[in-house]
Amino acid sequence: MAAPPPEKDELEGTEAPFVSHLIELRDRLIRALLAVGLAFGVLMVWPGAGALYDLLAQPLTAHLPKGATMIATSVITPFLVPLKIALMAAFLLALPYVLYQVWAFVAPGLYSHEKRMVLPLVISSTILFLVGVAFVYFVVIPGLAGFIQAVAPQSITAAPDVEEYFGFVLTLFLVFGIAFEVPIAVVVLVRIGVVSVAQLVKARGYFIVGAFVVAAVVTPPDVISQLALAIPMCLLYEAGILVARGIERRAQADSAREGKGALSRRAASSRRRRTKPERTAWPTATRSSASCVRCLTRTRSATMRPTGCRSRAGASCGCWSAASAPAWR
Repeated sequence: MAAPPPEKDELEGTEAPFVSHLIELRDRLIRALLAVGLAFGVLMVWPGAGALYDLLAQPLTAHLPKGATMIATSVITPFLVPLKIALMAAFLLALPYVLYQVWAFVAPGLYSHEKRMVLPLVISSTILFLVGVAFVYFVVIPGLAGFIQAVAPQSITAAPDVEEYFGFVLTLFLVFGIAFEVPIAVVVLVRIGVVSVAQLVKARGYFIVGAFVVAAVVTPPDVISQLALAIPMCLLYEAGILVARGIERRAQADSAREGKGALSRRAASSRRRRTKPERTAWPTATRSSASCVRCLTRTRSATMRPTGCRSRAGASCGCWSAASAPAWR
């Protein structure tokens, strides 16, 4: 029995020279930078760099004592810091298009099942990063500012430096944005088979301890920010386990379905091998009262099938043509 032909690789014939990859990468980077530059130009026109800084500083200035403002200790700081904030906002605004350029560059080298996995992960990771940034802006900074003002002595007037505040907020944005990617990391580890859901459940205690250690290291030395980072990380870890459990169950169901299909195909193949094809009984042409001399000569010389030739008796003469049977003996 002939072996089935090997499956054709869906990426066969899509290879490209290394230089063409570099050219495409350059084009994608240029488009992403143009998108960020366009967003930066729009934000500089409206609402403006100053308005963006006021918006970023609002969670802190709302908790400052009455009449207190932020200060700048450098001559050029009031100009540079709003520009940096406008550039950061432009990158966040153009982030969907930047990620699309990354996806367009990587997608031709991925298989169809990899594309089905990567695209949802890219979208969900972007959303979770933005959720982490929003969590810092609406929860962490107001809570931290209120806590500092509550414990500060009455003889101290808080006047934060604008550049230090920008660096502090940017660090919190990155830390919380990355920390909110915990469900994505959990799902990817389970999906590629590095760990199982049962192992993640057993390691829950270690993760909780590690989350509090990381929060103590990367956040300011206050209880509010540490709890604000550690508790969401633990909750997101549990959410990742729930999602990974659903993915694992679906993968097991698909494997069982494919196994049943393979068993049925093998059973059908074995039945076909056990069943022998029926041999065709080739009739022999003999001399009879219904045969003519010409037809009898042909039957002795070649392979034959009935042609409908009729003898003088009016019956079929049993002629054969040299088209379908073995040579006549």
